[in-house]
Amino acid sequence: MGFPIEVEDTYCEAFDGLFSRLLVTARDRKRLDRAAFGATALPCTVFNESEGGVEGYLPGEKTPDGRRGAVIQVWVNYGKGSEKKLEYELGKRIRQGILVVPTTRVFNLLDSGDGIDIMNKVGHCGDGYEFVEESFGREMINIPLMMGEFLIERKLNYGMGVMGGNVWFFCDSEESALEAGDLAVKAVSKIEGTITSFDICSAGSKVETNYPEIGPTTNHLFCPTLGGKIPDSLVPEGVASIPEIVINGVSLDAVKAAMKAAMDCVKDVPGILKISAGNYGGKLGRHKIWLRGLL
Repeated sequence: MGFPIEVEDTYCEAFDGLFSRLLVTARDRKRLDRAAFGATALPCTVFNESEGGVEGYLPGEKTPDGRRGAVIQVWVNYGKGSEKKLEYELGKRIRQGILVVPTTRVFNLLDSGDGIDIMNKVGHCGDGYEFVEESFGREMINIPLMMGEFLIERKLNYGMGVMGGNVWFFCDSEESALEAGDLAVKAVSKIEGTITSFDICSAGSKVETNYPEIGPTTNHLFCPTLGGKIPDSLVPEGVASIPEIVINGVSLDAVKAAMKAAMDCVKDVPGILKISAGNYGGKLGRHKIWLRGLL
Protein backbone atom coordinates (compact mmCIF):
# COMPACT_ATOMS: atom_id res chain seq x y z
CA MET A 1 0.00 0.00 0.00
CA GLY A 2 1.42 3.43 -0.95
CA PHE A 3 1.73 6.48 1.25
CA PRO A 4 -1.78 7.98 1.64
CA ILE A 5 -0.64 11.59 1.06
CA GLU A 6 1.08 12.91 -2.05
CA VAL A 7 4.82 13.29 -1.38
CA GLU A 8 6.56 15.57 -3.84
CA ASP A 9 9.60 14.14 -5.63
CA THR A 10 11.97 16.65 -4.05
CA TYR A 11 14.58 16.97 -1.34
CA CYS A 12 15.40 19.09 1.65
CA GLU A 13 18.76 20.82 1.59
CA ALA A 14 20.62 20.53 4.89
CA PHE A 15 24.03 21.80 5.94
CA ASP A 16 26.81 21.12 8.43
CA GLY A 17 26.73 22.54 11.93
CA LEU A 18 28.71 22.43 15.15
CA PHE A 19 26.77 21.61 18.31
CA SER A 20 27.04 20.96 22.02
CA ARG A 21 24.67 18.61 23.82
CA LEU A 22 24.06 19.48 27.46
CA LEU A 23 22.10 18.16 30.41
CA VAL A 24 20.37 20.71 32.61
CA THR A 25 19.00 19.62 35.99
CA ALA A 26 17.02 21.48 38.63
CA ARG A 27 15.19 20.95 41.89
CA ASP A 28 11.72 20.90 40.30
CA ARG A 29 9.98 20.85 36.93
CA LYS A 30 9.10 24.54 36.95
CA ARG A 31 12.73 25.61 37.30
CA LEU A 32 13.90 22.94 34.86
CA ASP A 33 11.50 24.01 32.11
CA ARG A 34 12.31 27.68 32.60
CA ALA A 35 16.04 27.01 32.22
CA ALA A 36 15.70 24.61 29.29
CA PHE A 37 13.34 26.86 27.34
CA GLY A 38 15.15 30.07 28.28
CA ALA A 39 18.52 28.77 27.13
CA THR A 40 17.21 27.51 23.79
CA ALA A 41 14.74 30.25 22.88
CA LEU A 42 14.99 32.60 19.92
CA PRO A 43 16.82 30.64 17.23
CA CYS A 44 18.85 33.27 15.39
CA THR A 45 21.36 31.59 13.09
CA VAL A 46 20.40 34.01 10.32
CA PHE A 47 22.11 36.73 12.34
CA ASN A 48 25.27 34.63 12.60
CA GLU A 49 24.50 33.70 16.16
CA SER A 50 23.16 30.32 17.30
CA GLU A 51 20.09 28.17 17.55
CA GLY A 52 18.99 25.70 20.15
CA GLY A 53 16.29 23.30 21.18
CA VAL A 54 15.15 20.85 23.83
CA GLU A 55 15.83 17.28 22.76
CA GLY A 56 13.99 15.59 25.60
CA TYR A 57 13.94 14.78 29.31
CA LEU A 58 15.72 12.25 31.51
CA PRO A 59 14.48 10.80 34.83
CA GLY A 60 16.58 11.27 37.95
CA GLU A 61 17.98 7.73 37.80
CA LYS A 62 19.70 8.62 34.51
CA THR A 63 21.33 11.91 35.58
CA PRO A 64 24.57 12.48 37.54
CA ASP A 65 22.89 14.29 40.43
CA GLY A 66 19.73 12.18 40.65
CA ARG A 67 17.40 14.99 39.61
CA ARG A 68 15.15 15.15 36.56
CA GLY A 69 17.01 16.70 33.63
CA ALA A 70 16.45 18.29 30.23
CA VAL A 71 18.68 17.46 27.28
CA ILE A 72 19.34 20.58 25.20
CA GLN A 73 21.40 21.34 22.11
CA VAL A 74 23.07 24.57 20.98
CA TRP A 75 24.19 24.94 17.35
CA VAL A 76 26.22 27.25 15.12
CA ASN A 77 26.87 27.02 11.38
CA TYR A 78 30.07 25.15 10.60
CA GLY A 79 32.90 27.15 9.08
CA LYS A 80 35.98 29.16 9.86
CA GLY A 81 36.01 30.14 13.52
CA SER A 82 32.91 28.11 14.38
CA GLU A 83 34.52 26.60 17.51
CA LYS A 84 35.07 30.07 18.99
CA LYS A 85 31.61 31.10 17.91
CA LEU A 86 30.07 28.12 19.69
CA GLU A 87 32.05 28.93 22.84
CA TYR A 88 30.71 32.49 22.78
CA GLU A 89 27.13 31.40 22.15
CA LEU A 90 27.21 28.69 24.81
CA GLY A 91 28.45 31.20 27.33
CA LYS A 92 25.73 33.69 26.50
CA ARG A 93 22.88 31.17 26.61
CA ILE A 94 24.09 29.47 29.80
CA ARG A 95 24.75 32.74 31.63
CA GLN A 96 21.45 34.37 30.73
CA GLY A 97 19.19 31.34 30.44
CA ILE A 98 20.34 28.80 33.03
CA LEU A 99 22.68 30.26 35.66
CA VAL A 100 20.05 32.82 36.69
CA VAL A 101 17.41 30.13 37.32
CA PRO A 102 17.55 28.89 40.93
CA THR A 103 18.90 25.37 41.71
CA THR A 104 20.11 24.59 38.18
CA ARG A 105 23.21 22.63 37.17
CA VAL A 106 24.77 21.88 33.77
CA PHE A 107 26.54 18.69 32.66
CA ASN A 108 28.23 17.72 29.41
CA LEU A 109 26.25 15.08 27.51
CA LEU A 110 28.34 14.53 24.41
CA ASP A 111 31.03 11.87 24.10
CA SER A 112 33.62 13.43 21.79
CA GLY A 113 37.29 14.32 21.89
CA ASP A 114 36.74 18.04 21.30
CA GLY A 115 35.71 20.27 24.16
CA ILE A 116 35.41 23.83 25.39
CA ASP A 117 36.77 24.97 28.75
CA ILE A 118 33.79 27.01 29.88
CA MET A 119 35.65 28.79 32.68
CA ASN A 120 36.22 32.02 30.72
CA LYS A 121 32.69 32.36 29.36
CA VAL A 122 30.71 31.13 32.39
CA GLY A 123 32.99 30.25 35.31
CA HIS A 124 34.20 33.78 35.84
CA CYS A 125 30.65 34.87 36.59
CA GLY A 126 31.89 34.11 40.10
CA ASP A 127 34.07 37.24 39.83
CA GLY A 128 37.10 35.32 41.05
CA TYR A 129 35.29 33.57 43.90
CA GLU A 130 34.50 30.56 41.71
CA PHE A 131 36.44 27.34 42.27
CA VAL A 132 36.83 23.92 40.69
CA GLU A 133 35.71 20.82 42.58
CA GLU A 134 35.04 17.15 41.97
CA SER A 135 31.27 16.56 42.19
CA PHE A 136 29.08 13.76 40.84
CA GLY A 137 32.20 12.12 39.42
CA ARG A 138 32.95 15.13 37.20
CA GLU A 139 35.15 18.22 37.24
CA MET A 140 32.73 21.01 38.05
CA ILE A 141 33.01 24.78 38.38
CA ASN A 142 31.29 26.03 41.54
CA ILE A 143 29.99 29.60 41.19
CA PRO A 144 28.69 31.23 44.41
CA LEU A 145 25.30 32.90 43.96
CA MET A 146 22.88 34.82 46.16
CA MET A 147 20.67 31.71 46.19
CA GLY A 148 23.43 29.21 46.88
CA GLU A 149 25.66 27.95 44.06
CA PHE A 150 25.65 27.13 40.38
CA LEU A 151 27.53 24.03 39.25
CA ILE A 152 28.62 23.50 35.66
CA GLU A 153 30.89 20.86 34.21
CA ARG A 154 34.12 22.55 33.21
CA LYS A 155 34.54 20.88 29.81
CA LEU A 156 31.60 20.98 27.41
CA ASN A 157 32.21 18.87 24.32
CA TYR A 158 31.16 19.67 20.78
CA GLY A 159 30.74 17.73 17.57
CA MET A 160 29.75 17.98 13.92
CA GLY A 161 26.11 17.45 13.01
CA VAL A 162 23.52 18.34 10.38
CA MET A 163 21.27 21.40 10.46
CA GLY A 164 18.26 22.38 8.42
CA GLY A 165 16.53 19.11 7.69
CA ASN A 166 12.92 20.01 7.01
CA VAL A 167 9.45 18.87 6.00
CA TRP A 168 6.60 21.01 4.66
CA PHE A 169 2.90 20.15 5.00
CA PHE A 170 0.55 21.73 2.44
CA CYS A 171 -2.72 22.03 4.39
CA ASP A 172 -6.23 23.19 3.57
CA SER A 173 -6.66 25.13 6.82
CA GLU A 174 -4.85 26.61 9.79
CA GLU A 175 -6.44 23.94 11.98
CA SER A 176 -5.06 21.02 9.98
CA ALA A 177 -1.67 22.74 9.78
CA LEU A 178 -1.44 23.11 13.55
CA GLU A 179 -2.59 19.54 14.14
CA ALA A 180 -0.04 18.14 11.71
CA GLY A 181 2.71 20.38 13.05
CA ASP A 182 2.11 19.43 16.67
CA LEU A 183 2.12 15.73 15.82
CA ALA A 184 5.35 16.10 13.83
CA VAL A 185 7.16 17.99 16.59
CA LYS A 186 6.12 15.31 19.09
CA ALA A 187 7.30 12.54 16.75
CA VAL A 188 10.70 14.19 16.25
CA SER A 189 11.12 14.55 20.02
CA LYS A 190 11.18 10.75 20.23
CA ILE A 191 14.18 10.47 17.88
CA GLU A 192 17.31 10.59 20.00
CA GLY A 193 19.81 13.26 19.04
CA THR A 194 17.40 15.57 17.20
CA ILE A 195 15.66 18.86 17.92
CA THR A 196 13.06 21.06 16.24
CA SER A 197 14.62 24.45 16.90
CA PHE A 198 11.54 26.41 15.76
CA ASP A 199 8.82 23.99 16.98
CA ILE A 200 6.22 24.59 14.21
CA CYS A 201 7.79 27.21 11.94
CA SER A 202 5.30 29.49 10.21
CA ALA A 203 7.84 31.46 8.18
CA GLY A 204 9.83 29.55 5.60
CA SER A 205 12.54 31.74 4.10
CA LYS A 206 14.52 31.97 0.86
CA VAL A 207 18.13 32.72 0.04
CA GLU A 208 17.46 35.77 -2.13
CA THR A 209 16.14 38.85 -0.35
CA ASN A 210 15.37 42.51 -1.02
CA TYR A 211 16.50 43.37 2.50
CA PRO A 212 19.85 41.64 3.21
CA GLU A 213 20.41 43.72 6.35
CA ILE A 214 17.78 41.66 8.18
CA GLY A 215 18.75 38.26 6.81
CA PRO A 216 16.51 35.78 4.93
CA THR A 217 12.99 37.01 4.28
CA THR A 218 9.65 35.35 3.57
CA ASN A 219 9.49 32.69 0.87
CA HIS A 220 6.86 34.60 -1.09
CA LEU A 221 6.40 31.81 -3.64
CA PHE A 222 4.83 29.65 -0.92
CA CYS A 223 2.74 32.24 0.94
CA PRO A 224 -0.93 31.22 0.53
CA THR A 225 -2.20 34.77 1.03
CA LEU A 226 -0.20 35.87 -2.03
CA GLY A 227 -1.65 33.13 -4.23
CA GLY A 228 -3.91 35.38 -6.25
CA LYS A 229 -1.71 38.44 -6.10
CA ILE A 230 1.60 37.35 -7.67
CA PRO A 231 2.12 35.63 -11.03
CA ASP A 232 4.79 33.17 -9.85
CA SER A 233 3.00 31.67 -6.83
CA LEU A 234 3.73 27.99 -6.24
CA VAL A 235 0.88 27.41 -3.79
CA PRO A 236 -1.53 24.75 -5.12
CA GLU A 237 -5.20 25.54 -5.21
CA GLY A 238 -6.94 24.78 -1.93
CA VAL A 239 -3.82 25.21 0.23
CA ALA A 240 -4.31 27.72 3.06
CA SER A 241 -1.33 27.03 5.35
CA ILE A 242 2.15 25.49 5.00
CA PRO A 243 3.88 24.72 8.31
CA GLU A 244 7.58 23.86 8.20
CA ILE A 245 9.26 21.45 10.63
CA VAL A 246 12.99 22.28 10.83
CA ILE A 247 15.24 19.57 12.24
CA ASN A 248 18.83 19.53 13.51
CA GLY A 249 20.50 16.25 14.42
CA VAL A 250 23.74 14.79 15.68
CA SER A 251 24.13 12.87 12.41
CA LEU A 252 22.65 12.68 8.92
CA ASP A 253 20.98 9.39 9.84
CA ALA A 254 19.34 11.00 12.87
CA VAL A 255 17.93 13.82 10.74
CA LYS A 256 16.62 11.32 8.17
CA ALA A 257 14.94 9.28 10.90
CA ALA A 258 13.31 12.40 12.31
CA MET A 259 12.05 13.52 8.90
CA LYS A 260 10.57 10.08 8.30
CA ALA A 261 8.90 10.15 11.72
CA ALA A 262 7.45 13.59 10.98
CA MET A 263 5.89 12.33 7.75
CA ASP A 264 4.69 8.99 9.10
CA CYS A 265 2.83 10.51 12.03
CA VAL A 266 0.54 12.71 9.92
CA LYS A 267 -0.81 9.97 7.64
CA ASP A 268 -4.28 10.18 9.13
CA VAL A 269 -4.54 13.95 9.57
CA PRO A 270 -7.37 15.25 7.36
CA GLY A 271 -6.62 18.31 5.31
CA ILE A 272 -3.01 17.62 4.27
CA LEU A 273 -2.94 17.88 0.49
CA LYS A 274 0.76 17.35 -0.09
CA ILE A 275 4.11 16.89 1.69
CA SER A 276 7.19 18.70 0.41
CA ALA A 277 10.43 20.27 1.64
CA GLY A 278 12.55 23.37 1.25
CA ASN A 279 15.64 23.50 -0.92
CA TYR A 280 17.60 26.27 -2.53
CA GLY A 281 19.19 24.79 -5.62
CA GLY A 282 22.36 23.78 -3.80
CA LYS A 283 23.04 27.30 -2.51
CA LEU A 284 22.66 26.48 1.17
CA GLY A 285 23.98 23.03 2.10
CA ARG A 286 25.66 19.93 0.76
CA HIS A 287 23.20 17.35 2.13
CA LYS A 288 20.25 16.46 -0.12
CA ILE A 289 17.66 14.31 1.64
CA TRP A 290 15.06 13.04 -0.82
CA LEU A 291 11.62 12.68 0.72
CA ARG A 292 10.48 9.63 -1.22
CA GLY A 293 13.69 7.85 -0.29
CA LEU A 294 12.62 7.99 3.36
CA LEU A 295 9.28 6.23 2.85
